[in-house]
Amino acid sequence: MHEPAPPAARTAIHSSFPPLLKEEIVLGFDFGTRRVGVAVGNGVTRQARPLALIADEGDVRWRRIGELIASWQPARLVVGIARHPDGTPHELTARCERFARQLEGRYRLPVARVDERYSSAVVNEGRDDEAAAVILQQWLDEAAAALSPSPSPARGEGNRTVASHGDAGDEHD
Repeated sequence: MHEPAPPAARTAIHSSFPPLLKEEIVLGFDFGTRRVGVAVGNGVTRQARPLALIADEGDVRWRRIGELIASWQPARLVVGIARHPDGTPHELTARCERFARQLEGRYRLPVARVDERYSSAVVNEGRDDEAAAVILQQWLDEAAAALSPSPSPARGEGNRTVASHGDAGDEHD
């Protein structure tokens, strides 16, 4: 089991995406210049697992991705975006973003972007399909958290409202 990334390392789910539906299939991608790792998950189990490792390039790579999409019929895709540990762009950041845009354009599916800076730290070298599963699991966990009702306020704080007019600091019971 992996440790979740610290809150500052997480990338928010795009608010334009509808909530994850239970029956939805989601494919996750770990883009690399030599390989692309692919994982699959769904809203029922909310679990991701490695699916494929694509070591082909160019048109053959896109054909293999297209075959996976045709076979699994995902409702959406998730792409890991490479960044340095401090959050600054990595030499692959722009290429990951381009890959995400290409997926959107080619397959007409919504593509969520997830900060992947910690995914490779929890998998073995060259196991990009496992890294894709870590990326997708992070997204599934964040999607589940977004759907969960927020915790109820602490005792005694439930009756406070902040006034919308007048002084910003006025509170009314």
